[in-house]
Amino acid sequence: MPRPRNEKRVFVSFDFDTDGQIKRSFVAQAKKHVPHLNIKDWSLPGPVDEAWKKQARKLIRQADFAIVICGTNTHSANGVEAELTIIQKERVPYLLLKGRPRVSCSKPPNARTKDEMQKWRWKSLNALIVDLGKK
Repeated sequence: MPRPRNEKRVFVSFDFDTDGQIKRSFVAQAKKHVPHLNIKDWSLPGPVDEAWKKQARKLIRQADFAIVICGTNTHSANGVEAELTIIQKERVPYLLLKGRPRVSCSKPPNARTKDEMQKWRWKSLNALIVDLGKK
């Protein structure tokens, strides 16, 4: 069955060790605030080996864009770093989302200098998501 024309598939990358609750909260809120998103729970647990990277690449290629949730330990999350590398190589549009409002959050080490962490405010996120969906 074909998907609706305006529906966008989103790959969400996050630190499995510390940010699972943030990801679940984001997905639940997104269903209300951005109903045309089809957020896929494709981020992979486990050791970052060649099989893991191959599976991640396959899933990332299916996404229209990606959202990288940044938490307090994202700078040391190997899975997030590997996923972002694949996202960048595959030229999948992405944004970095600050996952915790009142604490310092870190970017993945391979984030580009120009990549800004976006605040979790649905009004502004909606506009950014619409722009990402056009790329």
